[in-house]
Amino acid sequence: MVLKIASKEMKEVLRDGRFRVLSALCLVLLLVAVFSGKRYYEHVNAQHRDAAEKERLNWVSQDAKNPHSAAHYGTHAFKPKYPMSLIDQGVDKYTGVSIYLEAHVRNEAQFMAAQDQTALSRFGDLTPDFILLFLLPLLIILVGFNAITREKENGTLRLLQSMGISPLNLALGKWLGIFIPVAALLAFIFLLAAWLLNNLSDFGTFSLSALLILFSVYLLYYAVFSNLVLIVSAWAKKSSIAFVILLSAWIVACLGMPKLTTNLANTLYPYPTQQEFMEAVNEDKKKGLDGHDPWNDAAKKLEQEVLAEHGVDSVHKLPFNFDGYLMQKGEEHEAEIFFKHYEHLKEIYEKQSSLYKNAAILSPFLPARFLSMALCRTDYHSHWHFSDEAEKYRLHMMNALNMDFADNSTYGDWSYKSNPELWAKIEPFDYNPPTYASVLAFNAGNFTVLIFWFLISGVVLVYRCKKLKV
Repeated sequence: MVLKIASKEMKEVLRDGRFRVLSALCLVLLLVAVFSGKRYYEHVNAQHRDAAEKERLNWVSQDAKNPHSAAHYGTHAFKPKYPMSLIDQGVDKYTGVSIYLEAHVRNEAQFMAAQDQTALSRFGDLTPDFILLFLLPLLIILVGFNAITREKENGTLRLLQSMGISPLNLALGKWLGIFIPVAALLAFIFLLAAWLLNNLSDFGTFSLSALLILFSVYLLYYAVFSNLVLIVSAWAKKSSIAFVILLSAWIVACLGMPKLTTNLANTLYPYPTQQEFMEAVNEDKKKGLDGHDPWNDAAKKLEQEVLAEHGVDSVHKLPFNFDGYLMQKGEEHEAEIFFKHYEHLKEIYEKQSSLYKNAAILSPFLPARFLSMALCRTDYHSHWHFSDEAEKYRLHMMNALNMDFADNSTYGDWSYKSNPELWAKIEPFDYNPPTYASVLAFNAGNFTVLIFWFLISGVVLVYRCKKLKV
């Protein structure tokens, strides 16, 4: 009986002009978004590849020079794009595409796409994630808001009950009738995405398992909305009332809660401005990490320790150039200062993330959104990982340059020039993103909240249907 009800409901949904028009519109918008995004990202990826090749060529083509001069010349680390970023851009356009690696400074990522956009960009871009997260839930509402109320209004609910059809079977059949067409539309979209992403050239490694997990996330997200739609439809006496309630809930859940939680997070846990951040860094450079151990004093203490270790009374007698050695230790000291302050930024990020996760209890949109960005590697956690790996590479590069200066010159000899072969010995930056296992572990809370939404809404639906009366 449930399958018959579901079959009847699906026929009505498919015959309904609302579903045909809206699903066709969503599909067209998705195709436009995906193919325009494909061209854009292939263009961006080509730019990244060319820039990385030219940057590497510029680095290895340097003439013989003092290694510390080469350290100040520096190079760039470019953040790669990944195939699934075509589905969800996340925060990529706000986080920059490259980091300048130079001596003494840990730089922020530069060249954010948002800087080149007009004020109209605040209204949102036409991207697949916008359609999947915002428009398809609205499609579910428009198709299913009167799934049960119309049975009440037409007087067919009494007839169905007289035939021995239980409210639960009726609700399950209605649920399948609403969910299956949407799931079929989503499956078509993801099959198209799998084919398209698998055939992208020079676009990184495509993970089918990650795409399947993302597909499951969206299925669960739509299942929650299907539950909510039927709960309201079973509770409301009229279709018009059900529609207004569901539309209001969509506005609050998908539009209001993200903005509210963002404003609240920025109010409770604000990030320092760039000026405040650099002032704090410079303050620690002057006074030391603990405020009482400036580098000048620490350098003198280090000098005495090195002299004692080698049993000499002058840096001129050391078997290496103390200038290069001291510069490397100074680099490590400054890196610790930057590490301290970047860890403070991460603490703020973790507090804001915790607030978002707690607020996700009030809206299924939030966990679905965070999971979508994480699986597409376009969330802030992915950006932090790239930034940390770029800093590790910078320290590795500085160590190679400073120690070459220390090992191959004498104290005070700043005329020393390294052989250009040294530049080529320092391997290019090769970034490996977090594994999907670590991504899933980090986002276990979001999975839990989304499953919680599905289970609780399912329980409420069952309870509401048991109370269903003519």
